[in-house]
Amino acid sequence: MKYKTLIAVTLLLLTGHAAQAEEIGSVDTVFKVFGPDHKIVVEAFDDPDVKNVTCYISRAKTGGIKGGLGLAEDTSDAAISCQQVGPVELSDKIKSGKSHGEVVFQKRTSLVFKKLQVVRFYDAKRNTLAYLAYSDKVVEGSPKNALSAVPIMPWH
Repeated sequence: MKYKTLIAVTLLLLTGHAAQAEEIGSVDTVFKVFGPDHKIVVEAFDDPDVKNVTCYISRAKTGGIKGGLGLAEDTSDAAISCQQVGPVELSDKIKSGKSHGEVVFQKRTSLVFKKLQVVRFYDAKRNTLAYLAYSDKVVEGSPKNALSAVPIMPWH
């Protein structure tokens, strides 16, 4: 019974307020005889709290038999690019700095313990949003990460 509760709580945390991604496309990187090929997947998501900012993430996805069954652990390699796609509207919560370092996207990259996350920061001095993508499982050394900044410009 304890395990069912733990799984339910974990799923609730993973599906919280973070955005859902839409797969834009993928490219195969390694042919696998059994199961899907290893690939790089490109996904897009809209910031759930900032109107008209879209982020694109490319990430490695492990194939093979384990990958096909959802049991493989993906590598921590990822890249991010975020863009203003219309007039940006910041909430009062963001402008006040109360949502500093807020998780806006999560993607499970292993069966249980590893996630790719995107955290948003607002740089009021430069009127810019910064999006940090990183893997939350660190084995040794520094975690792999990527950064994208969106200057908030007037929209014409």
